[in-house]
Amino acid sequence: MIDRRTFSKALGLGTGAAALPLPGAVTQAAASPPARAAVTVPAVTPGTHTGFTTVRHVRAGVLDIAYAEAGPAHGPVVLCLHGWPYDIHSFVDVAPLLAGLGYRVVVPYLRGHGGTRFLSRRTPRTAEQSAVALDIVALMDALRIEKAVLAGFDWGSRTADVIAALWPGRVKALVSTGGYLVTDVEAQREPAPAAVEHNWWYQWYFATERGKKAMEDPDRRVALCRHVWTLTSPTWHFDDATFERTARAFHNPDYAAIVLHNYRWRIGLVGTQPRHRRHEERLAARPAIHVPTVTLDPALDPFTQPGDGAAYRDRFTGPYDHRTVADAGHNLPQEAPTVFAQAVVDADRL
Repeated sequence: MIDRRTFSKALGLGTGAAALPLPGAVTQAAASPPARAAVTVPAVTPGTHTGFTTVRHVRAGVLDIAYAEAGPAHGPVVLCLHGWPYDIHSFVDVAPLLAGLGYRVVVPYLRGHGGTRFLSRRTPRTAEQSAVALDIVALMDALRIEKAVLAGFDWGSRTADVIAALWPGRVKALVSTGGYLVTDVEAQREPAPAAVEHNWWYQWYFATERGKKAMEDPDRRVALCRHVWTLTSPTWHFDDATFERTARAFHNPDYAAIVLHNYRWRIGLVGTQPRHRRHEERLAARPAIHVPTVTLDPALDPFTQPGDGAAYRDRFTGPYDHRTVADAGHNLPQEAPTVFAQAVVDADRL
């Protein structure tokens, strides 16, 4: 989920934008005019689709990556990146919308999730932000994708932001839910306001032996993840089947190790692997992102920063648009798939 330090810095900016009365509606900040005529994404009811027709595997970097794919093989590529505690089903309605517009949509399971596996038992089960980003760059290499639109939320937004910052030549455009989510570990060491710390209860839980035991127990792990869904998407009335389709991804043998490392690493409790250190040193400087970008703020997400994107606006220096999405929580692409898919199309046309 988003960076607590970035969020806490924004508290002094005033309250967030008011939600609009229509579900899935957006408010838009000033943006650069599109270079081409607008394309309207057909509306779809959330939950219309329940699965992906095609799930494939490819060896990429240190992983065998499982990924869903939709759309024409030679279409412009969109990589959709999920977060925690979610999986590729966050994009189950988004992918066919984009595929129907001619995009090749690739939706990978991140390391430690679903069918994605490490190739070697000797590879450290770590999840620094640059490690996850390198997984996606390796996936692009393995699939011979030179450049793609990257679109994500939560861990997926952070991963897309990191790639756009460090390897901009691989990114045609960016959709980042929550804005600029690159983690500054040193800044994270300082305490945040109590209201912010309260939202991060699970991060502190994972920092304890008690939380570690809960994550390593499959039943407790699944129950914890379901509880997080209810807190971060307060108006999303998902059913048991919807949750269970995603919860299968939580039974990956490396799931607990990857999740625990990610959240412990963010607050400086575990170190960075030497092979990732130079990337993390660059990211600590909060590099600007120059590629065309649309940022999305779900109005009901407890992690949405106040200020209608003002806290991170200066980190995006290329063509840019910001939208606040009413009546949507943290799992934005699954709760408001039409809005998310429209952002992808619009980012691609900035």
